[in-house]
Amino acid sequence: MMEEKQRIAIVRIRGQAGLHPRIKDAFKSLKLYRKNYCIVVPNTPSYHGAIKKVKDFTAFGEIDKATFTKLLQKRGRLAGNKLISDDYIKSKLKIDIKTFVDDFFAFKRELKDVPGFKLFFRLTPPRGGFERAGIKKSYAVGGALGYRGKDINKLITRMI
Repeated sequence: MMEEKQRIAIVRIRGQAGLHPRIKDAFKSLKLYRKNYCIVVPNTPSYHGAIKKVKDFTAFGEIDKATFTKLLQKRGRLAGNKLISDDYIKSKLKIDIKTFVDDFFAFKRELKDVPGFKLFFRLTPPRGGFERAGIKKSYAVGGALGYRGKDINKLITRMI
């Protein structure tokens, strides 16, 4: 499915209506509470099961450092809906955002290491809309759902 030692971004595309309770539980465990929420998780077998369960309601793929840095700076939030800043990370972890991102991708640090950080990102609907076939078809047939590989970075950039 995907290479090892990667970070996967998962973006929820479809809403709550008519969901099976098991799928609702999978979304809750992934912290994808609403439409247009995004999380970044390690590529491990324990997440593969949850991703497989929600694949018909999300888009996912390997995120790169540049997109993650932009996501963290523009959409990263602390408790109380405060924007995360370089100064905050320096005061709490004694490193800057660039070093934190490098450590995060080297699996030396996690998002939960930042005190008070919300583990999900709220995004806007994508500029220019979703793909032509809409949000009910898979990415392979021209829709928006399912595995995208590196193309997830283009979608996230349009949603930041």
